[in-house]
Amino acid sequence: MDTGTAHAAQVGVRGGGFLLGPTAPEAVFTPEELTDEQRLVRRTVQQFIEDEVLPHTAAMEQHDWALVRRLIRRAGELGFLGADIPEAYGGSGLDKITGLAIKDAMGIGASFSVSVGAHIGIGTLPIAFFGTEAQKRRYLPGLVTGEVIGAYALTEPTAGSDAMAIRTRATRTADGGFVLDGTKQFISNASFADVFTVFAKVDGEHHTAFIVERRTPGLTVGPEEHKMGIRGSSTASLIFEGVRVPADAVLGEIGQGHKIAFNILNVGRFTLAAGVTGAARYALGQATGYARERRQFNRALVDFGLIRQKLARLATAIYVAESMVYRTGGLVAGALGAQHQDPAQVMAALEEYAVECSIAKVFASEMLDLVVDEMVQIYGGYGFIEDYPAARAYRDARINRIFEGTNEINRLLIPGMLFRRALKGRLDLLGAARAVADEVLAPALPDGGERGPLDEARRLADAARKATLFAAGAAAQKHLAALEHQQELLGWIADLVIETFAVESAVLRAVKAASRGDPAAGLHAAMVHLYLDEALPRMETTARRLLAATAQGDTLRTMLAGLRRFLKVPAIDAVATARTVADAVVAAGGYPV
Repeated sequence: MDTGTAHAAQVGVRGGGFLLGPTAPEAVFTPEELTDEQRLVRRTVQQFIEDEVLPHTAAMEQHDWALVRRLIRRAGELGFLGADIPEAYGGSGLDKITGLAIKDAMGIGASFSVSVGAHIGIGTLPIAFFGTEAQKRRYLPGLVTGEVIGAYALTEPTAGSDAMAIRTRATRTADGGFVLDGTKQFISNASFADVFTVFAKVDGEHHTAFIVERRTPGLTVGPEEHKMGIRGSSTASLIFEGVRVPADAVLGEIGQGHKIAFNILNVGRFTLAAGVTGAARYALGQATGYARERRQFNRALVDFGLIRQKLARLATAIYVAESMVYRTGGLVAGALGAQHQDPAQVMAALEEYAVECSIAKVFASEMLDLVVDEMVQIYGGYGFIEDYPAARAYRDARINRIFEGTNEINRLLIPGMLFRRALKGRLDLLGAARAVADEVLAPALPDGGERGPLDEARRLADAARKATLFAAGAAAQKHLAALEHQQELLGWIADLVIETFAVESAVLRAVKAASRGDPAAGLHAAMVHLYLDEALPRMETTARRLLAATAQGDTLRTMLAGLRRFLKVPAIDAVATARTVADAVVAAGGYPV
Protein backbone atom coordinates (compact mmCIF):
# COMPACT_ATOMS: atom_id res chain seq x y z
CA MET A 1 0.00 0.00 0.00
CA ASP A 2 1.46 3.38 -0.91
CA THR A 3 1.83 6.24 1.52
CA GLY A 4 -1.24 8.19 0.45
CA THR A 5 -3.34 5.02 0.40
CA ALA A 6 -2.39 4.23 3.97
CA HIS A 7 -3.54 7.61 5.20
CA ALA A 8 -6.84 7.65 3.33
CA ALA A 9 -7.66 4.06 4.24
CA GLN A 10 -6.88 4.68 7.88
CA VAL A 11 -9.57 7.30 8.35
CA GLY A 12 -11.99 6.83 5.44
CA VAL A 13 -12.03 10.52 4.51
CA ARG A 14 -14.84 11.54 2.15
CA GLY A 15 -14.53 14.25 -0.48
CA GLY A 16 -15.60 17.59 1.03
CA GLY A 17 -15.58 16.01 4.48
CA PHE A 18 -13.34 18.75 5.85
CA LEU A 19 -16.47 20.92 6.10
CA LEU A 20 -18.33 18.54 8.41
CA GLY A 21 -16.04 18.78 11.41
CA PRO A 22 -12.42 19.13 12.52
CA THR A 23 -10.07 16.76 10.70
CA ALA A 24 -7.73 14.55 12.71
CA PRO A 25 -4.04 15.26 11.98
CA GLU A 26 -3.42 11.60 11.16
CA ALA A 27 -5.94 11.90 8.31
CA VAL A 28 -3.71 14.36 6.48
CA PHE A 29 -0.66 13.50 4.38
CA THR A 30 2.09 16.13 4.53
CA PRO A 31 5.29 16.70 2.51
CA GLU A 32 7.38 15.83 5.56
CA GLU A 33 6.07 12.26 5.27
CA LEU A 34 7.68 11.69 1.92
CA THR A 35 10.01 8.72 2.15
CA ASP A 36 13.74 9.01 1.51
CA GLU A 37 13.18 7.32 -1.85
CA GLN A 38 10.45 9.81 -2.80
CA ARG A 39 12.67 12.73 -1.83
CA LEU A 40 15.50 11.27 -3.89
CA VAL A 41 13.22 10.97 -6.91
CA ARG A 42 12.11 14.58 -6.52
CA ARG A 43 15.71 15.80 -6.24
CA THR A 44 16.73 13.72 -9.25
CA VAL A 45 13.94 15.19 -11.38
CA GLN A 46 14.85 18.71 -10.31
CA GLN A 47 18.51 18.08 -11.11
CA PHE A 48 17.54 16.81 -14.56
CA ILE A 49 15.50 19.96 -15.22
CA GLU A 50 18.26 22.27 -13.99
CA ASP A 51 21.10 20.51 -15.82
CA GLU A 52 19.52 19.30 -19.06
CA VAL A 53 16.38 21.38 -19.68
CA LEU A 54 16.74 24.96 -18.43
CA PRO A 55 19.93 25.64 -20.43
CA HIS A 56 17.85 25.06 -23.58
CA THR A 57 14.94 27.33 -22.65
CA ALA A 58 15.79 29.96 -25.27
CA ALA A 59 16.00 27.33 -28.03
CA MET A 60 12.67 25.86 -27.02
CA GLU A 61 11.13 29.33 -27.16
CA GLN A 62 12.27 29.43 -30.78
CA HIS A 63 10.04 26.37 -31.37
CA ASP A 64 12.76 23.75 -31.67
CA TRP A 65 10.30 20.90 -31.35
CA ALA A 66 12.89 18.26 -32.17
CA LEU A 67 14.77 19.42 -29.08
CA VAL A 68 11.62 19.23 -26.97
CA ARG A 69 10.99 15.69 -28.17
CA ARG A 70 14.58 14.69 -27.35
CA LEU A 71 14.21 16.08 -23.82
CA ILE A 72 10.93 14.27 -23.31
CA ARG A 73 12.58 11.04 -24.49
CA ARG A 74 15.42 11.71 -22.06
CA ALA A 75 12.87 12.07 -19.27
CA GLY A 76 11.45 8.74 -20.41
CA GLU A 77 14.87 7.10 -20.26
CA LEU A 78 15.20 8.28 -16.67
CA GLY A 79 11.82 6.79 -15.79
CA PHE A 80 9.99 10.07 -15.16
CA LEU A 81 7.16 9.52 -17.65
CA GLY A 82 5.79 6.23 -16.38
CA ALA A 83 5.30 6.76 -12.66
CA ASP A 84 1.52 6.41 -12.94
CA ILE A 85 1.63 3.52 -15.44
CA PRO A 86 1.68 -0.16 -14.38
CA GLU A 87 4.80 -2.17 -15.16
CA ALA A 88 2.77 -4.42 -17.47
CA TYR A 89 2.62 -1.53 -19.96
CA GLY A 90 6.21 -0.37 -19.55
CA GLY A 91 5.67 1.99 -16.64
CA SER A 92 7.51 2.06 -13.36
CA GLY A 93 4.34 1.46 -11.37
CA LEU A 94 5.44 3.85 -8.63
CA ASP A 95 3.09 4.85 -5.85
CA LYS A 96 0.87 7.84 -6.48
CA ILE A 97 2.69 10.12 -4.05
CA THR A 98 5.97 9.55 -5.89
CA GLY A 99 4.17 10.46 -9.09
CA LEU A 100 2.97 13.65 -7.45
CA ALA A 101 6.50 14.46 -6.26
CA ILE A 102 7.74 14.08 -9.86
CA LYS A 103 5.14 16.55 -11.12
CA ASP A 104 6.08 18.92 -8.30
CA ALA A 105 9.74 18.87 -9.35
CA MET A 106 8.86 19.19 -13.05
CA GLY A 107 7.21 22.53 -12.27
CA ILE A 108 10.51 24.39 -12.39
CA GLY A 109 10.92 23.59 -16.08
CA ALA A 110 9.22 26.68 -17.52
CA SER A 111 7.65 25.82 -20.91
CA PHE A 112 9.04 22.30 -20.79
CA SER A 113 6.96 21.58 -17.71
CA VAL A 114 3.87 22.34 -19.81
CA SER A 115 4.97 20.04 -22.64
CA VAL A 116 5.95 17.12 -20.44
CA GLY A 117 3.03 17.72 -18.08
CA ALA A 118 0.54 17.58 -20.92
CA HIS A 119 2.20 14.40 -22.17
CA ILE A 120 2.27 12.42 -18.91
CA GLY A 121 -1.03 13.81 -17.63
CA ILE A 122 -3.90 14.58 -19.97
CA GLY A 123 -2.00 13.04 -22.91
CA THR A 124 -1.41 9.62 -21.34
CA LEU A 125 -3.83 9.10 -18.46
CA PRO A 126 -7.04 8.86 -20.54
CA ILE A 127 -5.63 5.74 -22.18
CA ALA A 128 -4.13 4.43 -18.95
CA PHE A 129 -7.37 4.86 -17.02
CA PHE A 130 -10.04 4.20 -19.64
CA GLY A 131 -8.40 2.33 -22.50
CA THR A 132 -9.10 -1.27 -23.47
CA GLU A 133 -6.37 -3.83 -22.93
CA ALA A 134 -5.49 -3.61 -26.62
CA GLN A 135 -5.34 0.21 -26.52
CA LYS A 136 -3.10 0.18 -23.46
CA ARG A 137 -0.69 -2.32 -24.99
CA ARG A 138 -0.58 -0.43 -28.25
CA TYR A 139 0.06 3.07 -26.92
CA LEU A 140 1.30 3.09 -23.33
CA PRO A 141 4.79 1.59 -23.83
CA GLY A 142 5.70 4.30 -26.35
CA LEU A 143 4.16 7.04 -24.23
CA VAL A 144 6.18 5.88 -21.23
CA THR A 145 9.49 5.99 -23.12
CA GLY A 146 8.70 9.30 -24.80
CA GLU A 147 9.03 7.80 -28.26
CA VAL A 148 5.33 8.57 -28.68
CA ILE A 149 4.08 11.98 -27.53
CA GLY A 150 0.52 12.41 -26.32
CA ALA A 151 -1.92 15.32 -26.39
CA TYR A 152 -5.50 16.07 -25.37
CA ALA A 153 -7.99 17.77 -27.70
CA LEU A 154 -11.12 19.05 -26.01
CA THR A 155 -11.25 22.85 -26.38
CA GLU A 156 -12.83 24.37 -29.50
CA PRO A 157 -13.17 27.92 -30.84
CA THR A 158 -16.73 28.08 -29.48
CA ALA A 159 -16.39 25.65 -26.56
CA GLY A 160 -13.80 26.46 -23.93
CA SER A 161 -15.03 26.20 -20.37
CA ASP A 162 -18.35 24.84 -21.65
CA ALA A 163 -16.95 21.47 -22.66
CA MET A 164 -20.39 19.98 -23.32
CA ALA A 165 -20.90 22.46 -26.17
CA ILE A 166 -18.30 20.93 -28.50
CA ARG A 167 -19.27 20.82 -32.17
CA THR A 168 -16.77 18.33 -33.57
CA ARG A 169 -18.88 15.54 -35.06
CA ALA A 170 -18.28 11.82 -35.31
CA THR A 171 -20.41 10.31 -38.07
CA ARG A 172 -20.87 6.53 -38.11
CA THR A 173 -19.73 4.63 -41.18
CA ALA A 174 -21.06 1.40 -42.64
CA ASP A 175 -18.05 -0.61 -41.43
CA GLY A 176 -18.63 0.45 -37.78
CA GLY A 177 -16.03 3.21 -37.79
CA PHE A 178 -16.42 6.99 -37.62
CA VAL A 179 -15.60 10.11 -39.58
CA LEU A 180 -14.50 13.12 -37.55
CA ASP A 181 -15.09 16.71 -38.67
CA GLY A 182 -14.38 19.83 -36.67
CA THR A 183 -11.72 22.05 -35.15
CA LYS A 184 -9.89 21.94 -31.84
CA GLN A 185 -8.11 24.98 -30.46
CA PHE A 186 -5.29 25.74 -27.98
CA ILE A 187 -4.02 22.16 -28.01
CA SER A 188 -0.80 21.68 -26.03
CA ASN A 189 1.88 19.63 -27.88
CA ALA A 190 -0.15 19.90 -31.09
CA SER A 191 2.83 20.57 -33.37
CA PHE A 192 4.75 17.43 -32.41
CA ALA A 193 2.35 15.01 -30.70
CA ASP A 194 1.84 11.56 -32.22
CA VAL A 195 -1.47 10.57 -30.63
CA PHE A 196 -4.42 12.65 -29.52
CA THR A 197 -7.35 12.00 -27.21
CA VAL A 198 -10.08 13.76 -29.19
CA PHE A 199 -13.60 14.52 -28.02
CA ALA A 200 -16.47 14.58 -30.50
CA LYS A 201 -20.21 14.03 -30.57
CA VAL A 202 -21.39 10.83 -32.22
CA ASP A 203 -24.41 11.65 -34.39
CA GLY A 204 -24.06 15.21 -33.13
CA GLU A 205 -25.32 14.20 -29.70
CA HIS A 206 -23.29 11.57 -27.82
CA HIS A 207 -20.15 13.07 -26.25
CA THR A 208 -17.41 10.51 -26.96
CA ALA A 209 -13.62 10.21 -26.71
CA PHE A 210 -11.48 8.85 -29.54
CA ILE A 211 -7.82 7.97 -29.92
CA VAL A 212 -6.57 9.58 -33.12
CA GLU A 213 -3.06 9.17 -34.52
CA ARG A 214 -1.32 12.13 -36.11
CA ARG A 215 -0.68 10.29 -39.36
CA THR A 216 -4.41 9.79 -40.00
CA PRO A 217 -5.39 11.37 -43.34
CA GLY A 218 -7.53 14.48 -43.02
CA LEU A 219 -5.93 15.67 -39.76
CA THR A 220 -3.92 18.86 -40.10
CA VAL A 221 -2.23 21.09 -37.53
CA GLY A 222 -2.67 24.85 -37.63
CA PRO A 223 0.05 27.46 -37.05
CA GLU A 224 1.53 28.04 -33.63
CA GLU A 225 -0.26 30.57 -31.46
CA HIS A 226 1.80 33.64 -30.55
CA LYS A 227 1.48 33.49 -26.77
CA MET A 228 2.09 35.81 -23.84
CA GLY A 229 4.05 33.12 -22.01
CA ILE A 230 5.05 29.44 -22.10
CA ARG A 231 6.48 30.23 -25.51
CA GLY A 232 8.62 27.11 -25.53
CA SER A 233 5.56 24.86 -25.55
CA SER A 234 3.48 24.08 -28.59
CA THR A 235 -0.05 25.48 -28.75
CA ALA A 236 -1.92 25.11 -32.03
CA SER A 237 -5.23 24.10 -33.57
CA LEU A 238 -6.21 20.70 -34.97
CA ILE A 239 -8.45 20.56 -38.04
CA PHE A 240 -10.41 17.39 -38.75
CA GLU A 241 -11.72 17.07 -42.29
CA GLY A 242 -13.17 13.66 -43.03
CA VAL A 243 -10.81 11.93 -40.60
CA ARG A 244 -11.71 8.24 -40.65
CA VAL A 245 -11.07 6.21 -37.50
CA PRO A 246 -11.96 2.56 -36.82
CA ALA A 247 -14.45 1.38 -34.22
CA ASP A 248 -11.64 0.44 -31.85
CA ALA A 249 -10.52 4.08 -31.73
CA VAL A 250 -13.36 4.80 -29.27
CA LEU A 251 -11.95 5.40 -25.80
CA GLY A 252 -14.35 4.23 -23.11
CA GLU A 253 -17.99 4.12 -24.16
CA ILE A 254 -19.97 6.09 -26.71
CA GLY A 255 -21.81 8.87 -24.93
CA GLN A 256 -19.48 8.80 -21.90
CA GLY A 257 -16.71 11.02 -23.22
CA HIS A 258 -17.65 13.91 -20.97
CA LYS A 259 -17.02 11.75 -17.91
CA ILE A 260 -13.54 10.94 -19.16
CA ALA A 261 -12.92 14.62 -19.94
CA PHE A 262 -14.04 15.92 -16.57
CA ASN A 263 -12.30 13.27 -14.50
CA ILE A 264 -9.01 13.64 -16.34
CA LEU A 265 -9.32 17.38 -15.72
CA ASN A 266 -9.73 16.63 -12.02
CA VAL A 267 -6.38 14.86 -12.03
CA GLY A 268 -4.91 17.66 -14.12
CA ARG A 269 -6.06 20.24 -11.61
CA PHE A 270 -4.26 18.86 -8.63
CA THR A 271 -1.14 17.85 -10.57
CA LEU A 272 -1.07 21.39 -12.01
CA ALA A 273 -1.26 22.61 -8.42
CA ALA A 274 1.79 20.48 -7.62
CA GLY A 275 3.72 21.82 -10.60
CA VAL A 276 3.04 25.47 -9.86
CA THR A 277 3.97 24.94 -6.22
CA GLY A 278 7.33 23.60 -7.38
CA ALA A 279 7.65 26.60 -9.69
CA ALA A 280 6.89 28.96 -6.81
CA ARG A 281 9.57 27.42 -4.60
CA TYR A 282 12.07 27.82 -7.41
CA ALA A 283 11.07 31.44 -8.03
CA LEU A 284 11.41 32.24 -4.33
CA GLY A 285 14.91 30.78 -4.41
CA GLN A 286 15.85 32.99 -7.36
CA ALA A 287 14.36 36.09 -5.73
CA THR A 288 16.09 35.37 -2.44
CA GLY A 289 19.43 34.79 -4.15
CA TYR A 290 19.14 38.09 -6.00
CA ALA A 291 18.13 39.94 -2.83
CA ARG A 292 21.15 38.56 -1.00
CA GLU A 293 23.53 39.77 -3.72
CA ARG A 294 21.96 43.07 -4.78
CA ARG A 295 23.09 46.04 -2.69
CA GLN A 296 21.43 49.42 -2.28
CA PHE A 297 22.47 52.18 0.13
CA ASN A 298 25.45 49.98 1.10
CA ARG A 299 23.17 47.19 2.30
CA ALA A 300 21.96 43.95 0.76
CA LEU A 301 18.29 43.97 -0.22
CA VAL A 302 17.58 41.18 2.27
CA ASP A 303 18.52 43.56 5.08
CA PHE A 304 15.54 45.81 4.35
CA GLY A 305 12.37 45.17 6.34
CA LEU A 306 9.94 45.45 3.46
CA ILE A 307 11.93 42.97 1.37
CA ARG A 308 12.09 40.55 4.30
CA GLN A 309 8.35 40.97 4.77
CA LYS A 310 7.81 39.97 1.14
CA LEU A 311 10.03 36.90 1.49
CA ALA A 312 8.14 35.79 4.60
CA ARG A 313 4.77 36.26 2.95
CA LEU A 314 5.80 34.32 -0.15
CA ALA A 315 7.27 31.44 1.85
CA THR A 316 4.07 31.28 3.89
CA ALA A 317 1.87 31.21 0.80
CA ILE A 318 3.97 28.39 -0.67
CA TYR A 319 3.78 26.49 2.63
CA VAL A 320 -0.01 26.65 2.60
CA ALA A 321 -0.28 25.61 -1.06
CA GLU A 322 2.16 22.76 -0.54
CA SER A 323 0.12 21.58 2.46
CA MET A 324 -3.06 21.54 0.37
CA VAL A 325 -1.47 19.81 -2.62
CA TYR A 326 0.04 16.92 -0.69
CA ARG A 327 -3.08 16.52 1.43
CA THR A 328 -5.12 16.24 -1.77
CA GLY A 329 -2.54 13.90 -3.27
CA GLY A 330 -2.86 11.61 -0.30
CA LEU A 331 -6.63 11.52 -0.65
CA VAL A 332 -6.57 10.79 -4.37
CA ALA A 333 -3.86 8.18 -3.94
CA GLY A 334 -5.92 6.45 -1.29
CA ALA A 335 -8.99 6.40 -3.51
CA LEU A 336 -7.19 5.05 -6.57
CA GLY A 337 -5.22 2.39 -4.75
CA ALA A 338 -2.16 0.59 -6.06
CA GLN A 339 -3.75 -0.28 -9.40
CA HIS A 340 -6.57 1.30 -11.37
CA GLN A 341 -7.84 -1.04 -14.02
CA ASP A 342 -11.62 -0.62 -13.87
CA PRO A 343 -12.81 2.64 -15.49
CA ALA A 344 -15.88 2.82 -13.23
CA GLN A 345 -13.69 2.65 -10.13
CA VAL A 346 -11.33 5.22 -11.57
CA MET A 347 -14.13 7.67 -12.27
CA ALA A 348 -15.61 7.13 -8.81
CA ALA A 349 -12.24 7.74 -7.19
CA LEU A 350 -11.55 10.93 -9.13
CA GLU A 351 -15.06 12.26 -8.60
CA GLU A 352 -14.78 11.69 -4.85
CA TYR A 353 -12.12 14.37 -4.45
CA ALA A 354 -13.03 16.64 -7.34
CA VAL A 355 -13.76 19.48 -4.90
CA GLU A 356 -10.31 19.26 -3.32
CA CYS A 357 -8.68 19.11 -6.78
CA SER A 358 -10.43 22.33 -7.83
CA ILE A 359 -9.56 24.01 -4.54
CA ALA A 360 -5.87 23.14 -4.86
CA LYS A 361 -5.77 24.34 -8.47
CA VAL A 362 -7.32 27.72 -7.72
CA PHE A 363 -5.26 28.42 -4.62
CA ALA A 364 -1.92 27.29 -6.02
CA SER A 365 -2.26 29.07 -9.36
CA GLU A 366 -3.12 32.35 -7.62
CA MET A 367 -0.31 31.79 -5.13
CA LEU A 368 2.20 31.46 -7.98
CA ASP A 369 0.99 34.74 -9.47
CA LEU A 370 1.64 36.41 -6.11
CA VAL A 371 5.14 34.92 -5.96
CA VAL A 372 6.23 35.91 -9.47
CA ASP A 373 4.70 39.38 -9.13
CA GLU A 374 6.75 40.02 -6.00
CA MET A 375 9.74 38.39 -7.68
CA VAL A 376 9.60 41.11 -10.34
CA GLN A 377 9.31 43.71 -7.58
CA ILE A 378 12.34 42.36 -5.71
CA TYR A 379 14.39 42.44 -8.92
CA GLY A 380 13.20 46.01 -9.46
CA GLY A 381 14.02 47.38 -12.91
CA TYR A 382 15.90 44.23 -13.78
CA GLY A 383 12.71 42.29 -13.18
CA PHE A 384 11.29 43.99 -16.26
CA ILE A 385 14.21 42.96 -18.45
CA GLU A 386 13.98 39.71 -20.41
CA ASP A 387 17.64 38.86 -19.71
CA TYR A 388 16.72 38.21 -16.08
CA PRO A 389 14.57 35.29 -14.87
CA ALA A 390 11.71 37.27 -13.33
CA ALA A 391 10.19 38.41 -16.64
CA ARG A 392 9.85 34.89 -18.04
CA ALA A 393 8.53 33.55 -14.73
CA TYR A 394 5.93 36.32 -14.65
CA ARG A 395 4.75 35.64 -18.22
CA ASP A 396 4.74 31.88 -17.86
CA ALA A 397 2.75 31.85 -14.61
CA ARG A 398 -0.32 33.62 -15.94
CA ILE A 399 -1.67 30.69 -17.95
CA ASN A 400 -2.24 28.55 -14.87
CA ARG A 401 -5.36 30.46 -13.85
CA ILE A 402 -6.81 29.51 -17.27
CA PHE A 403 -5.51 25.95 -17.66
CA GLU A 404 -7.66 22.98 -16.55
CA GLY A 405 -10.81 25.09 -16.33
CA THR A 406 -10.52 28.78 -15.54
CA ASN A 407 -10.44 29.74 -11.88
CA GLU A 408 -13.86 31.31 -12.35
CA ILE A 409 -15.28 28.02 -13.60
CA ASN A 410 -13.63 26.18 -10.71
CA ARG A 411 -15.10 28.67 -8.26
CA LEU A 412 -18.53 27.77 -9.59
CA LEU A 413 -17.75 24.06 -9.57
CA ILE A 414 -16.69 23.98 -5.92
CA PRO A 415 -20.03 24.93 -4.32
CA GLY A 416 -21.95 23.21 -7.10
CA MET A 417 -20.25 19.88 -6.44
CA LEU A 418 -20.65 20.27 -2.68
CA PHE A 419 -24.37 21.02 -2.92
CA ARG A 420 -24.92 18.09 -5.29
CA ARG A 421 -23.15 15.76 -2.91
CA ALA A 422 -25.35 17.06 -0.12
CA LEU A 423 -28.55 16.55 -2.12
CA LYS A 424 -27.51 12.98 -2.92
CA GLY A 425 -26.93 12.24 0.76
CA ARG A 426 -23.19 11.78 0.31
CA LEU A 427 -22.24 14.77 2.46
CA ASP A 428 -24.31 15.97 5.41
CA LEU A 429 -23.75 19.67 4.87
CA LEU A 430 -27.27 20.47 6.03
CA GLY A 431 -26.68 18.81 9.38
CA ALA A 432 -23.32 20.51 9.79
CA ALA A 433 -24.78 23.93 8.92
CA ARG A 434 -27.71 23.38 11.29
CA ALA A 435 -25.32 22.53 14.14
CA VAL A 436 -23.39 25.73 13.51
CA ALA A 437 -26.62 27.79 13.45
CA ASP A 438 -27.63 26.23 16.77
CA GLU A 439 -24.24 27.16 18.22
CA VAL A 440 -24.76 30.78 17.20
CA LEU A 441 -28.07 30.85 19.08
CA ALA A 442 -26.55 29.30 22.21
CA PRO A 443 -25.98 31.68 25.18
CA ALA A 444 -22.23 31.48 24.81
CA LEU A 445 -19.71 29.59 22.78
CA PRO A 446 -18.02 26.84 24.80
CA ASP A 447 -14.69 27.74 26.38
CA GLY A 448 -12.01 25.18 25.74
CA GLY A 449 -9.87 26.41 28.64
CA GLU A 450 -6.16 27.09 28.45
CA ARG A 451 -4.69 26.61 25.02
CA GLY A 452 -1.22 26.39 23.58
CA PRO A 453 -0.25 28.20 20.37
CA LEU A 454 -1.24 25.37 18.01
CA ASP A 455 -4.36 24.55 20.02
CA GLU A 456 -5.46 28.11 19.37
CA ALA A 457 -4.59 27.68 15.70
CA ARG A 458 -6.73 24.54 15.56
CA ARG A 459 -9.60 26.42 17.20
CA LEU A 460 -9.29 29.14 14.58
CA ALA A 461 -9.26 26.58 11.77
CA ASP A 462 -12.48 25.14 13.14
CA ALA A 463 -13.91 28.65 13.50
CA ALA A 464 -13.15 29.24 9.81
CA ARG A 465 -15.05 26.07 8.95
CA LYS A 466 -18.04 27.15 11.07
CA ALA A 467 -18.08 30.65 9.59
CA THR A 468 -18.11 29.14 6.10
CA LEU A 469 -21.01 26.81 6.94
CA PHE A 470 -22.91 29.63 8.64
CA ALA A 471 -22.66 32.09 5.74
CA ALA A 472 -23.05 29.52 2.97
CA GLY A 473 -25.97 27.88 4.78
CA ALA A 474 -27.78 31.20 5.07
CA ALA A 475 -27.34 31.89 1.36
CA ALA A 476 -28.48 28.39 0.40
CA GLN A 477 -31.53 28.61 2.65
CA LYS A 478 -32.64 31.87 1.09
CA HIS A 479 -32.03 31.07 -2.57
CA LEU A 480 -32.51 27.28 -2.60
CA ALA A 481 -32.32 25.97 -6.18
CA ALA A 482 -32.01 29.52 -7.55
CA LEU A 483 -28.57 29.83 -5.91
CA GLU A 484 -26.98 28.34 -9.04
CA HIS A 485 -27.92 31.55 -10.86
CA GLN A 486 -26.24 33.79 -8.24
CA GLN A 487 -22.68 33.55 -9.48
CA GLU A 488 -21.38 36.31 -7.24
CA LEU A 489 -22.63 34.47 -4.16
CA LEU A 490 -21.26 31.17 -5.40
CA GLY A 491 -17.88 32.81 -5.92
CA TRP A 492 -17.86 34.07 -2.32
CA ILE A 493 -18.90 30.64 -1.03
CA ALA A 494 -16.06 29.10 -3.03
CA ASP A 495 -13.57 31.58 -1.57
CA LEU A 496 -14.69 30.66 1.95
CA VAL A 497 -14.43 26.94 1.21
CA ILE A 498 -10.98 27.38 -0.35
CA GLU A 499 -9.72 29.33 2.67
CA THR A 500 -11.21 26.76 5.04
CA PHE A 501 -9.28 23.95 3.35
CA ALA A 502 -6.14 26.11 3.16
CA VAL A 503 -6.20 27.09 6.83
CA GLU A 504 -6.89 23.60 8.11
CA SER A 505 -4.31 21.97 5.84
CA ALA A 506 -1.58 24.33 7.04
CA VAL A 507 -2.57 24.08 10.70
CA LEU A 508 -2.66 20.28 10.72
CA ARG A 509 0.71 20.14 8.99
CA ALA A 510 2.19 22.33 11.72
CA VAL A 511 0.50 20.21 14.40
CA LYS A 512 2.09 17.08 12.97
CA ALA A 513 5.49 18.80 12.85
CA ALA A 514 5.19 19.71 16.53
CA SER A 515 3.95 16.24 17.49
CA ARG A 516 6.96 14.48 16.02
CA GLY A 517 9.42 16.99 17.48
CA ASP A 518 10.47 18.39 14.11
CA PRO A 519 13.37 20.85 14.61
CA ALA A 520 11.55 23.20 12.23
CA ALA A 521 8.26 23.01 14.17
CA GLY A 522 8.63 26.61 15.34
CA LEU A 523 8.99 27.76 11.74
CA HIS A 524 5.89 25.77 10.75
CA ALA A 525 3.96 27.46 13.55
CA ALA A 526 5.21 30.93 12.60
CA MET A 527 4.01 30.53 9.01
CA VAL A 528 0.65 29.23 10.21
CA HIS A 529 0.20 32.26 12.46
CA LEU A 530 1.14 34.61 9.64
CA TYR A 531 -1.37 32.99 7.35
CA LEU A 532 -4.18 32.98 9.93
CA ASP A 533 -3.54 36.67 10.55
CA GLU A 534 -4.22 37.38 6.87
CA ALA A 535 -6.76 34.72 5.99
CA LEU A 536 -9.33 35.03 8.76
CA PRO A 537 -9.98 38.78 8.35
CA ARG A 538 -10.24 38.12 4.62
CA MET A 539 -12.78 35.39 5.32
CA GLU A 540 -14.76 37.69 7.59
CA THR A 541 -15.01 40.31 4.86
CA THR A 542 -16.17 37.69 2.34
CA ALA A 543 -18.72 36.22 4.75
CA ARG A 544 -20.09 39.69 5.57
CA ARG A 545 -20.61 40.37 1.88
CA LEU A 546 -22.35 37.03 1.45
CA LEU A 547 -24.65 37.64 4.41
CA ALA A 548 -25.39 41.23 3.33
CA ALA A 549 -26.57 39.85 -0.02
CA THR A 550 -28.73 37.33 1.81
CA ALA A 551 -30.54 39.25 4.58
CA GLN A 552 -31.39 42.78 5.70
CA GLY A 553 -32.30 44.74 8.82
CA ASP A 554 -32.43 43.00 12.18
CA THR A 555 -31.92 39.58 10.60
CA LEU A 556 -28.67 40.73 9.01
CA ARG A 557 -27.49 42.35 12.23
CA THR A 558 -28.15 39.11 14.11
CA MET A 559 -26.24 37.12 11.49
CA LEU A 560 -23.27 39.50 11.56
CA ALA A 561 -23.15 39.25 15.35
CA GLY A 562 -23.10 35.46 15.04
CA LEU A 563 -20.31 35.65 12.48
CA ARG A 564 -18.20 37.77 14.82
CA ARG A 565 -18.50 35.14 17.52
CA PHE A 566 -16.65 32.70 15.32
CA LEU A 567 -14.01 34.92 13.77
CA LYS A 568 -12.40 36.44 16.83
CA VAL A 569 -8.80 36.56 15.73
CA PRO A 570 -6.19 37.26 18.42
CA ALA A 571 -3.61 39.87 17.44
CA ILE A 572 -0.09 38.67 16.77
CA ASP A 573 3.16 40.57 16.41
CA ALA A 574 3.21 40.22 12.64
CA VAL A 575 6.54 42.04 12.35
CA ALA A 576 8.40 39.69 14.69
CA THR A 577 6.69 36.61 13.25
CA ALA A 578 7.51 37.61 9.68
CA ARG A 579 11.12 38.28 10.65
CA THR A 580 11.37 34.76 12.05
CA VAL A 581 10.19 33.34 8.72
CA ALA A 582 12.34 35.73 6.69
CA ASP A 583 15.45 34.78 8.68
CA ALA A 584 14.83 31.15 7.73
CA VAL A 585 14.27 32.05 4.05
CA VAL A 586 17.49 34.06 3.87
CA ALA A 587 19.48 31.37 5.67
CA ALA A 588 18.13 28.68 3.33
CA GLY A 589 18.52 30.81 0.22
CA GLY A 590 14.86 30.22 -0.59
CA TYR A 591 11.97 28.13 0.64
CA PRO A 592 13.01 27.09 4.14
CA VAL A 593 10.95 23.98 4.94
